[in-house]
Amino acid sequence: MTAGAPARTGPRARAHVVRSRSHRFSLRVDARAVTVCVLVLAATAGVGVLALGTGEYAISPADVVRTLLGNGSPRTDFVVNDLRLPRLLTGILAGAALGLSGALFQSLTRNPLASPDIVGFTYGSATGGLLVVLLVGGTGGQIAVGAVGGGLATAFLVYLLAWRQGIHGYRLVLVGIGVSALLQGVNAYLLAKARFTQAAQAMAWLNGSLDGRGWADVRPAALGLGDDVAGGLGVPVQRTRLVILVLATAACAVATAAAGPIPFVALIAPQLSRRLTRAPGPNLLAATCTGALLVITADHASQRVHESAQLPVGVVTAVVGGVYLGVLLRGQRRAGRI
Repeated sequence: MTAGAPARTGPRARAHVVRSRSHRFSLRVDARAVTVCVLVLAATAGVGVLALGTGEYAISPADVVRTLLGNGSPRTDFVVNDLRLPRLLTGILAGAALGLSGALFQSLTRNPLASPDIVGFTYGSATGGLLVVLLVGGTGGQIAVGAVGGGLATAFLVYLLAWRQGIHGYRLVLVGIGVSALLQGVNAYLLAKARFTQAAQAMAWLNGSLDGRGWADVRPAALGLGDDVAGGLGVPVQRTRLVILVLATAACAVATAAAGPIPFVALIAPQLSRRLTRAPGPNLLAATCTGALLVITADHASQRVHESAQLPVGVVTAVVGGVYLGVLLRGQRRAGRI
């Protein structure tokens, strides 16, 4: 690959085109976007090291890094690699999937309010997973299948109801909000009819929590996210709205299956990445990285809010996301869009 001349995108050209020697293949690279992604990944690694050292058995950052490199003591090796690392990786993968899903939704609808939790797809995934928990008593892979099925069924329903000689972004959002309210009622009914132990297990999952995550929870999220990122970053899959919708729903469902419905990450991550990169378009890679950082930062904060009890990560993201949604709605109203 050789670097070609900078692509002129305005007064301050930041994009460069990298071409193969045969000039058959080319890739447009935005220097600022790449820099933002690198910095966000560095911040994610830093927060991750702090999170791995946080808990009843505190470990210094230096010892965490030493343990990750294979030079830790037997005790730190067990705590870091067996107890805490699966939780961290699950949070990173779930956040990345939510960030990607939100970026795809907002690109599809051209609406900053569009995200899987706003338009009901997260609740559809939650309903599918909840049915598996309550009716089958399944865990892990079974919940993942139920969450993906529930998310895709909800996406199909919303798309069908919103179709009127095409799909309009705001119509899709409004229909999704209605379906979301309906699904919340369905979830509440299922919990009311469940046995106490089943309801307790389901509520822990519905709050969006990373507690007790093991390596069995990491593998499905990693495999699912790999397919979504590969498809999401490729040009062919974005030629139709339906394919993007399915892809975004699948990413959301993978995250929900891994960590439960974590609200507002899919809404905030694409907006934050767009402001950081200052680049048009969906910013899929930047949104994916930002989503991972948001989830593990919220999870780390939830562990330090209260000394005796940990808040579910979904509670922290809901508080922050609710404030952000209010600010976003106010901006949309001032712009005359709502």
